[in-house]
Amino acid sequence: MVEYTALTKVAAVQAEPAWLDVDAGIEKSIGYIEEAARNGAELVAFPELFIPGYPWYIWLDSQFWVMQFQRRYHENSITVDGPHMQRLQKAAADNNITVVMGYSERGGGSLFMSQATIGPDGTLIKNRRKLKPTHVERSMFGEGNGSDLVVLDLPIGRVGALNCWEHFQTLTKYAMYSQHEQIHVASWPSLQMFKPDVHTFQIEVGDLATRMYAVEGQTFVVCSTSVVGEAAQELFCDTELKRQQMGIGGGWARIIGPDGKDLVEPLAEDEEGILYAELDLGAIALTKFAADPVGHYSRPDVLSLNFNSAPTPWVHGGAPSVTPRQTIAHEAAGDARLALEDELEKTLEEGAPLRETGNLSARS
Repeated sequence: MVEYTALTKVAAVQAEPAWLDVDAGIEKSIGYIEEAARNGAELVAFPELFIPGYPWYIWLDSQFWVMQFQRRYHENSITVDGPHMQRLQKAAADNNITVVMGYSERGGGSLFMSQATIGPDGTLIKNRRKLKPTHVERSMFGEGNGSDLVVLDLPIGRVGALNCWEHFQTLTKYAMYSQHEQIHVASWPSLQMFKPDVHTFQIEVGDLATRMYAVEGQTFVVCSTSVVGEAAQELFCDTELKRQQMGIGGGWARIIGPDGKDLVEPLAEDEEGILYAELDLGAIALTKFAADPVGHYSRPDVLSLNFNSAPTPWVHGGAPSVTPRQTIAHEAAGDARLALEDELEKTLEEGAPLRETGNLSARS
């Protein structure tokens, strides 16, 4: 049942990551979790890939040049069930706050652009992966599936999350709207790259897409972004041209109402901190009175979405189980097969001169 009566306070982090340093990133994240809780927030949102930082280097040069960072990035990504995630879960529980963390998930040998929603009791409620990494991100990160487009029914409201340019994906957005989302976490990196030549990468466009999500879906949006400082330039840029291309700042955290209005004054682009706002979910009912894209302001008989929300595993059915007795039998059969192959090879070697003699006789 969807209700529109809850009141809650949310927090959006705007901060520079601890670049390629998972332990420092966890410490910094816990600090922000504690700060948000002290200020009365019931939910705190973090940027895309805040741990261990967005890999801006993939946009700066060839894949061969990029490889110098890849092993370190992989090693500083975290697993969904590992000790680093457990530290974040403990911080959420210790501070009685819901956390939506953007991070690089290490799943086997692959990386994924993930968002973990952790409840105020420390439970990992949902781990989602970005459905389709953007542009050169696809050279580094794997894809999610339909099960990653989910809205969670939490005590503070119906909460969903997307990363970065997922807010440009029309059908992805509609899948989220259809689940009656009320509080949306928009996790973005900083937007300062290729300024001013590539307008699509600038804050104005990111803000437009995020604000449109709020208006179109009639949902509150808690937009968290990272910041690029001198530390990132020192690590990733080996020429002045790369420094110019990468830029500085780019922070643009927002908290937006379902009518598209800012609920708090933004920070400066190069400033680190937390934005706070009180949300009254009753305001959503007023905006939906005018236009509900998955209700009275829709025509499903004309236009509808085909949405496969099922997980898509790589292997179906799993590997066959093998008992110890079967293992012994397989080993014995293998030994017998090897012995037979040796005997056959020996027989063929001994018969080779006879066959050669026969062939010579036939030819003469």
